[in-house]
Amino acid sequence: MDLSARQLVLATLDRQLLLRRQHLDVADAVRQVCALQAQTPASPYLALWNRVRDFAPEDLDAALADGRLVKATLMRITLHIVHAEDYEPFRAAMLSTLRASRLHDRRYTSTGLTPHDADALLPELAEFLRLPRTGAEVEAELTQRHGEHAHRLWWALRTYAPVRHAPARGPWSFAHRNTYRAAPAPEGAPRGTGAGAGAEAGAAAAAGAGVQHLLLAYLRAFGPASAQDFARFTPLTRTVISAAIEGLGDQLIRVPGPGRAALFDLAGATVPADDTPAPPRLLPMWDSTLLAHAVPGRVMPPEYRSLAVRRNGDVLPCLLVDGQVAGVWRATDDGVELTAFHQLSKAAWQGLTEEAEKLSLLIADRDPAVYRRYGHWWDKGFPAAEKVVVKG
Repeated sequence: MDLSARQLVLATLDRQLLLRRQHLDVADAVRQVCALQAQTPASPYLALWNRVRDFAPEDLDAALADGRLVKATLMRITLHIVHAEDYEPFRAAMLSTLRASRLHDRRYTSTGLTPHDADALLPELAEFLRLPRTGAEVEAELTQRHGEHAHRLWWALRTYAPVRHAPARGPWSFAHRNTYRAAPAPEGAPRGTGAGAGAEAGAAAAAGAGVQHLLLAYLRAFGPASAQDFARFTPLTRTVISAAIEGLGDQLIRVPGPGRAALFDLAGATVPADDTPAPPRLLPMWDSTLLAHAVPGRVMPPEYRSLAVRRNGDVLPCLLVDGQVAGVWRATDDGVELTAFHQLSKAAWQGLTEEAEKLSLLIADRDPAVYRRYGHWWDKGFPAAEKVVVKG
Protein backbone atom coordinates (compact mmCIF):
# COMPACT_ATOMS: atom_id res chain seq x y z
CA MET A 1 0.00 0.00 0.00
CA ASP A 2 1.27 3.46 -0.90
CA LEU A 3 2.03 5.84 1.93
CA SER A 4 -0.20 8.90 2.03
CA ALA A 5 1.08 12.47 2.21
CA ARG A 6 -0.28 12.60 5.76
CA GLN A 7 1.75 9.54 6.73
CA LEU A 8 4.92 11.15 5.41
CA VAL A 9 4.22 14.19 7.60
CA LEU A 10 3.62 11.96 10.61
CA ALA A 11 6.76 9.93 9.91
CA THR A 12 8.82 13.13 9.94
CA LEU A 13 7.20 14.35 13.15
CA ASP A 14 7.62 10.96 14.80
CA ARG A 15 11.31 10.65 13.97
CA GLN A 16 11.85 14.27 14.96
CA LEU A 17 10.34 13.54 18.40
CA LEU A 18 7.53 16.00 17.68
CA LEU A 19 4.60 13.61 18.15
CA ARG A 20 5.51 13.13 21.79
CA ARG A 21 8.34 14.39 23.97
CA GLN A 22 10.73 11.59 24.93
CA HIS A 23 12.84 10.93 28.03
CA LEU A 24 16.27 11.11 26.37
CA ASP A 25 19.75 12.30 27.17
CA VAL A 26 20.36 15.45 25.10
CA ALA A 27 23.24 13.88 23.15
CA ASP A 28 21.06 10.86 22.29
CA ALA A 29 18.24 13.18 21.25
CA VAL A 30 20.53 15.13 18.92
CA ARG A 31 21.71 11.90 17.34
CA GLN A 32 18.10 10.76 16.84
CA VAL A 33 17.16 13.95 14.98
CA CYS A 34 20.44 13.93 12.98
CA ALA A 35 21.43 17.56 13.60
CA LEU A 36 20.11 20.75 15.16
CA GLN A 37 20.19 23.92 13.08
CA ALA A 38 22.31 26.35 15.10
CA GLN A 39 22.55 29.60 13.12
CA THR A 40 21.21 31.49 16.09
CA PRO A 41 22.35 30.48 19.59
CA ALA A 42 18.89 29.90 21.09
CA SER A 43 17.50 27.60 18.41
CA PRO A 44 19.11 24.28 19.46
CA TYR A 45 17.80 24.79 23.00
CA LEU A 46 14.26 25.52 21.84
CA ALA A 47 14.43 22.63 19.38
CA LEU A 48 15.27 20.20 22.21
CA TRP A 49 12.63 21.75 24.48
CA ASN A 50 10.07 20.78 21.84
CA ARG A 51 11.37 17.22 21.73
CA VAL A 52 12.77 16.13 25.13
CA ARG A 53 10.59 15.64 28.18
CA ASP A 54 11.73 17.68 31.20
CA PHE A 55 14.43 19.32 29.08
CA ALA A 56 16.91 21.37 31.10
CA PRO A 57 19.05 23.89 29.18
CA GLU A 58 21.92 23.12 31.55
CA ASP A 59 22.09 19.61 30.11
CA LEU A 60 22.81 20.99 26.65
CA ASP A 61 25.34 23.42 28.13
CA ALA A 62 27.14 20.47 29.72
CA ALA A 63 27.09 18.30 26.59
CA LEU A 64 28.63 21.11 24.55
CA ALA A 65 31.22 21.90 27.23
CA ASP A 66 32.40 18.31 27.61
CA GLY A 67 32.48 17.67 23.86
CA ARG A 68 29.70 15.09 23.54
CA LEU A 69 28.08 17.52 21.11
CA VAL A 70 29.87 19.64 18.51
CA LYS A 71 28.79 22.91 16.86
CA ALA A 72 30.30 23.43 13.42
CA THR A 73 29.55 24.46 9.83
CA LEU A 74 28.17 21.40 8.05
CA MET A 75 25.01 20.79 6.01
CA ARG A 76 23.80 23.62 3.76
CA ILE A 77 27.03 25.44 4.72
CA THR A 78 25.35 26.53 7.94
CA LEU A 79 25.94 25.93 11.63
CA HIS A 80 24.63 22.72 13.17
CA ILE A 81 25.00 20.91 16.46
CA VAL A 82 25.72 17.21 15.99
CA HIS A 83 26.74 14.24 18.11
CA ALA A 84 30.54 14.10 18.50
CA GLU A 85 30.64 10.64 16.93
CA ASP A 86 28.79 11.94 13.87
CA TYR A 87 30.91 15.05 13.38
CA GLU A 88 33.83 13.48 11.51
CA PRO A 89 31.77 11.43 9.00
CA PHE A 90 29.36 14.34 8.48
CA ARG A 91 32.30 16.66 7.83
CA ALA A 92 33.91 14.15 5.46
CA ALA A 93 30.63 13.99 3.53
CA MET A 94 30.41 17.77 3.29
CA LEU A 95 34.10 18.71 2.96
CA SER A 96 34.21 19.03 -0.83
CA THR A 97 31.08 21.21 -0.84
CA LEU A 98 32.27 23.35 2.07
CA ARG A 99 35.71 23.85 0.55
CA ALA A 100 34.44 24.69 -2.94
CA SER A 101 31.85 27.12 -1.56
CA ARG A 102 34.65 29.29 -0.21
CA LEU A 103 37.80 28.70 -2.25
CA HIS A 104 35.94 29.14 -5.56
CA ASP A 105 34.02 32.17 -4.34
CA ARG A 106 35.00 35.58 -5.71
CA ARG A 107 35.44 36.89 -2.18
CA TYR A 108 38.37 34.49 -1.84
CA THR A 109 39.70 34.34 -5.41
CA SER A 110 39.86 38.15 -5.58
CA THR A 111 42.65 38.06 -2.98
CA GLY A 112 44.97 36.33 -5.45
CA LEU A 113 45.49 33.48 -3.01
CA THR A 114 45.16 29.92 -4.29
CA PRO A 115 43.36 26.94 -2.75
CA HIS A 116 46.82 25.55 -1.92
CA ASP A 117 47.58 28.69 0.10
CA ALA A 118 44.56 28.04 2.30
CA ASP A 119 45.13 24.29 2.58
CA ALA A 120 48.74 24.84 3.59
CA LEU A 121 47.56 26.71 6.69
CA LEU A 122 45.43 23.86 8.05
CA PRO A 123 48.11 22.25 10.28
CA GLU A 124 49.19 25.50 11.93
CA LEU A 125 45.59 26.65 12.27
CA ALA A 126 44.81 23.42 14.15
CA GLU A 127 47.80 24.07 16.40
CA PHE A 128 46.77 27.69 17.05
CA LEU A 129 43.21 26.59 17.86
CA ARG A 130 44.24 24.04 20.47
CA LEU A 131 43.01 26.79 22.81
CA PRO A 132 39.77 28.71 22.19
CA ARG A 133 40.34 31.83 20.10
CA THR A 134 38.09 34.59 18.88
CA GLY A 135 37.80 35.35 15.20
CA ALA A 136 39.72 38.59 15.78
CA GLU A 137 42.59 36.63 17.35
CA VAL A 138 42.73 34.23 14.40
CA GLU A 139 42.74 37.11 11.92
CA ALA A 140 45.53 38.82 13.84
CA GLU A 141 47.60 35.63 13.61
CA LEU A 142 46.93 35.30 9.87
CA THR A 143 47.71 38.97 9.24
CA GLN A 144 51.35 38.37 10.13
CA ARG A 145 51.64 36.28 6.96
CA HIS A 146 48.90 37.39 4.61
CA GLY A 147 48.31 41.00 5.58
CA GLU A 148 45.16 42.56 4.21
CA HIS A 149 43.86 39.20 2.98
CA ALA A 150 43.62 37.72 6.47
CA HIS A 151 39.92 38.51 6.87
CA ARG A 152 38.82 36.70 3.70
CA LEU A 153 41.28 33.88 4.29
CA TRP A 154 39.78 33.23 7.72
CA TRP A 155 36.27 33.52 6.21
CA ALA A 156 37.17 30.58 3.97
CA LEU A 157 39.05 28.52 6.54
CA ARG A 158 36.45 28.72 9.28
CA THR A 159 33.93 27.10 6.92
CA TYR A 160 35.87 24.07 5.71
CA ALA A 161 38.74 23.57 8.18
CA PRO A 162 38.19 21.11 11.06
CA VAL A 163 37.00 23.89 13.38
CA ARG A 164 34.22 23.85 15.95
CA HIS A 165 32.58 26.69 17.82
CA ALA A 166 33.69 26.71 21.44
CA PRO A 167 31.12 27.47 24.15
CA ALA A 168 31.50 31.02 25.41
CA ARG A 169 29.56 33.39 27.62
CA GLY A 170 25.91 33.93 26.79
CA PRO A 171 22.49 32.71 27.84
CA TRP A 172 22.62 29.89 25.28
CA SER A 173 26.28 28.77 25.67
CA PHE A 174 27.16 30.73 22.54
CA ALA A 175 27.12 34.43 21.84
CA HIS A 176 26.73 36.07 18.44
CA ARG A 177 30.48 36.79 18.58
CA ASN A 178 31.96 33.34 18.11
CA THR A 179 34.92 31.60 19.70
CA TYR A 180 36.66 28.79 17.81
CA ARG A 181 38.66 25.69 18.61
CA ALA A 182 40.17 22.84 16.61
CA ALA A 183 37.53 20.15 16.22
CA PRO A 184 38.06 16.72 17.79
CA ALA A 185 38.91 13.85 15.48
CA PRO A 186 39.62 10.16 15.93
CA GLU A 187 43.22 9.01 15.51
CA GLY A 188 44.14 8.77 11.84
CA ALA A 189 41.03 10.57 10.57
CA PRO A 190 41.52 12.69 7.44
CA ARG A 191 41.94 16.32 8.55
CA GLY A 192 42.28 18.25 5.36
CA THR A 193 42.98 17.94 1.71
CA GLY A 194 46.55 16.55 1.82
CA ALA A 195 48.72 16.08 -1.27
CA GLY A 196 49.41 13.10 -3.48
CA ALA A 197 47.41 10.26 -4.96
CA GLY A 198 47.29 8.33 -1.69
CA ALA A 199 45.88 11.27 0.22
CA GLU A 200 43.33 11.95 -2.53
CA ALA A 201 42.20 8.32 -2.52
CA GLY A 202 41.90 8.34 1.25
CA ALA A 203 39.89 11.56 1.18
CA ALA A 204 37.60 10.16 -1.52
CA ALA A 205 37.02 6.97 0.47
CA ALA A 206 36.29 8.98 3.63
CA ALA A 207 33.89 11.21 1.69
CA GLY A 208 32.00 8.24 0.25
CA ALA A 209 31.70 6.56 3.65
CA GLY A 210 30.70 9.88 5.17
CA VAL A 211 27.87 10.43 2.71
CA GLN A 212 26.52 6.94 3.43
CA HIS A 213 26.72 7.61 7.17
CA LEU A 214 24.96 10.95 6.74
CA LEU A 215 22.25 9.45 4.53
CA LEU A 216 21.47 6.74 7.10
CA ALA A 217 21.31 9.37 9.85
CA TYR A 218 19.09 11.56 7.68
CA LEU A 219 16.60 8.78 6.94
CA ARG A 220 16.54 7.79 10.60
CA ALA A 221 15.59 11.38 11.39
CA PHE A 222 13.49 12.48 8.38
CA GLY A 223 12.59 9.43 6.28
CA PRO A 224 11.04 8.09 4.20
CA ALA A 225 12.57 10.59 1.79
CA SER A 226 13.72 11.07 -1.78
CA ALA A 227 17.13 11.84 -3.20
CA GLN A 228 15.82 15.36 -3.87
CA ASP A 229 14.90 15.71 -0.21
CA PHE A 230 18.40 14.67 0.89
CA ALA A 231 19.89 17.11 -1.61
CA ARG A 232 17.86 19.94 -0.06
CA PHE A 233 19.06 19.02 3.43
CA THR A 234 22.76 18.83 2.56
CA PRO A 235 23.06 19.94 -0.41
CA LEU A 236 25.05 17.28 -2.23
CA THR A 237 25.04 16.52 -5.94
CA ARG A 238 22.83 13.93 -7.62
CA THR A 239 25.90 11.88 -8.55
CA VAL A 240 27.18 11.76 -4.97
CA ILE A 241 23.75 10.86 -3.57
CA SER A 242 23.12 8.16 -6.17
CA ALA A 243 26.47 6.55 -5.34
CA ALA A 244 25.59 6.52 -1.64
CA ILE A 245 22.18 4.95 -2.27
CA GLU A 246 23.76 2.27 -4.45
CA GLY A 247 26.55 1.65 -1.95
CA LEU A 248 24.15 1.11 0.95
CA GLY A 249 22.46 -1.74 -0.91
CA ASP A 250 19.90 -3.64 1.13
CA GLN A 251 20.26 -1.31 4.12
CA LEU A 252 17.74 0.83 2.24
CA ILE A 253 14.34 -0.06 0.83
CA ARG A 254 12.15 1.64 -1.77
CA VAL A 255 8.85 2.86 -0.33
CA PRO A 256 5.76 3.61 -2.48
CA GLY A 257 4.47 7.11 -1.84
CA PRO A 258 2.05 9.76 -3.12
CA GLY A 259 4.35 11.49 -5.60
CA ARG A 260 6.56 10.62 -8.55
CA ALA A 261 9.88 10.83 -6.70
CA ALA A 262 11.25 7.51 -5.42
CA LEU A 263 11.21 7.32 -1.64
CA PHE A 264 13.87 5.51 0.39
CA ASP A 265 13.83 4.38 4.00
CA LEU A 266 15.79 2.27 6.43
CA ALA A 267 14.97 -1.42 6.34
CA GLY A 268 12.66 -2.15 9.26
CA ALA A 269 11.60 1.47 9.82
CA THR A 270 7.95 2.11 10.65
CA VAL A 271 5.50 4.88 9.75
CA PRO A 272 2.57 6.05 11.94
CA ALA A 273 -1.03 5.44 10.92
CA ASP A 274 -2.97 8.17 9.12
CA ASP A 275 -5.14 8.96 12.13
CA THR A 276 -2.26 9.57 14.58
CA PRO A 277 -2.78 12.95 16.29
CA ALA A 278 -0.07 15.61 15.99
CA PRO A 279 0.18 17.93 19.00
CA PRO A 280 0.80 21.70 18.76
CA ARG A 281 4.40 22.89 18.91
CA LEU A 282 6.25 26.23 18.93
CA LEU A 283 9.22 25.56 16.66
CA PRO A 284 12.38 27.67 16.88
CA MET A 285 13.87 29.68 14.05
CA TRP A 286 15.36 27.51 11.30
CA ASP A 287 14.01 24.29 12.80
CA SER A 288 15.41 21.42 10.73
CA THR A 289 11.93 20.00 10.20
CA LEU A 290 11.23 22.97 7.93
CA LEU A 291 14.44 22.50 5.92
CA ALA A 292 14.77 18.75 5.48
CA HIS A 293 12.65 18.09 2.38
CA ALA A 294 12.23 19.50 -1.11
CA VAL A 295 10.44 22.85 -1.17
CA PRO A 296 7.95 23.64 0.25
CA GLY A 297 8.60 20.77 2.69
CA ARG A 298 6.19 18.43 4.40
CA VAL A 299 4.87 20.65 7.16
CA MET A 300 4.81 23.98 5.31
CA PRO A 301 1.61 24.82 3.38
CA PRO A 302 2.79 26.41 0.11
CA GLU A 303 0.61 29.48 0.64
CA TYR A 304 2.42 30.25 3.92
CA ARG A 305 5.99 29.77 2.77
CA SER A 306 6.56 33.42 1.86
CA LEU A 307 5.29 34.44 5.30
CA ALA A 308 7.38 32.03 7.37
CA VAL A 309 10.50 31.97 5.15
CA ARG A 310 11.62 35.48 4.33
CA ARG A 311 13.42 36.55 1.17
CA ASN A 312 16.82 36.71 2.85
CA GLY A 313 16.43 33.12 4.08
CA ASP A 314 15.30 33.82 7.65
CA VAL A 315 13.01 30.97 8.74
CA LEU A 316 10.81 32.41 11.47
CA PRO A 317 9.73 30.60 14.65
CA CYS A 318 6.56 28.79 13.64
CA LEU A 319 3.34 27.51 15.16
CA LEU A 320 2.73 23.87 14.31
CA VAL A 321 -0.92 22.77 14.43
CA ASP A 322 -1.91 19.22 13.46
CA GLY A 323 1.48 18.79 11.86
CA GLN A 324 1.31 21.90 9.66
CA VAL A 325 2.70 25.42 9.97
CA ALA A 326 -0.24 27.62 10.94
CA GLY A 327 1.48 30.84 11.98
CA VAL A 328 4.47 32.36 13.75
CA TRP A 329 5.39 33.33 17.31
CA ARG A 330 7.68 35.80 19.01
CA ALA A 331 8.65 36.92 22.50
CA THR A 332 7.48 40.42 23.43
CA ASP A 333 7.53 42.52 26.59
CA ASP A 334 3.95 41.39 27.23
CA GLY A 335 4.54 37.65 26.77
CA VAL A 336 4.67 35.16 23.92
CA GLU A 337 2.73 36.49 20.94
CA LEU A 338 1.07 33.85 18.73
CA THR A 339 0.01 34.90 15.24
CA ALA A 340 -2.18 32.46 13.27
CA PHE A 341 -2.49 32.74 9.49
CA HIS A 342 -5.98 31.22 9.54
CA GLN A 343 -8.78 30.62 12.02
CA LEU A 344 -7.88 27.94 14.55
CA SER A 345 -10.14 25.79 16.67
CA LYS A 346 -10.61 26.36 20.38
CA ALA A 347 -8.74 23.13 21.09
CA ALA A 348 -5.81 24.26 18.93
CA TRP A 349 -5.60 27.57 20.77
CA GLN A 350 -5.72 25.80 24.11
CA GLY A 351 -2.82 23.55 23.11
CA LEU A 352 -0.76 26.45 21.75
CA THR A 353 -1.46 28.50 24.87
CA GLU A 354 -0.24 25.69 27.12
CA GLU A 355 2.94 25.38 25.04
CA ALA A 356 3.48 29.15 25.15
CA GLU A 357 3.13 29.20 28.93
CA LYS A 358 5.82 26.51 29.23
CA LEU A 359 8.04 28.32 26.75
CA SER A 360 7.75 31.51 28.79
CA LEU A 361 9.15 29.67 31.79
CA LEU A 362 12.08 28.36 29.74
CA ILE A 363 13.16 31.70 28.32
CA ALA A 364 12.43 33.78 31.43
CA ASP A 365 15.67 32.80 33.16
CA ARG A 366 17.79 32.75 30.00
CA ASP A 367 16.66 35.21 27.36
CA PRO A 368 13.19 36.76 27.67
CA ALA A 369 13.88 38.76 24.49
CA VAL A 370 14.81 35.70 22.42
CA TYR A 371 14.84 36.42 18.65
CA ARG A 372 14.06 40.09 19.33
CA ARG A 373 16.62 41.12 16.68
CA TYR A 374 14.27 39.61 14.05
CA GLY A 375 11.29 41.69 15.14
CA HIS A 376 11.45 43.80 11.98
CA TRP A 377 9.61 41.01 10.14
CA TRP A 378 6.64 41.55 12.45
CA ASP A 379 6.95 45.31 11.98
CA LYS A 380 6.34 44.71 8.26
CA GLY A 381 3.10 42.96 9.19
CA PHE A 382 1.43 39.59 8.60
CA PRO A 383 -2.03 38.83 7.17
CA ALA A 384 -3.03 37.56 10.60
CA ALA A 385 -6.40 35.91 11.06
CA GLU A 386 -5.96 35.71 14.83
CA LYS A 387 -3.40 36.92 17.36
CA VAL A 388 -3.06 35.96 21.03
CA VAL A 389 -0.53 37.09 23.63
CA VAL A 390 0.19 34.53 26.32
CA LYS A 391 1.63 35.93 29.55
CA GLY A 392 4.21 33.86 31.37
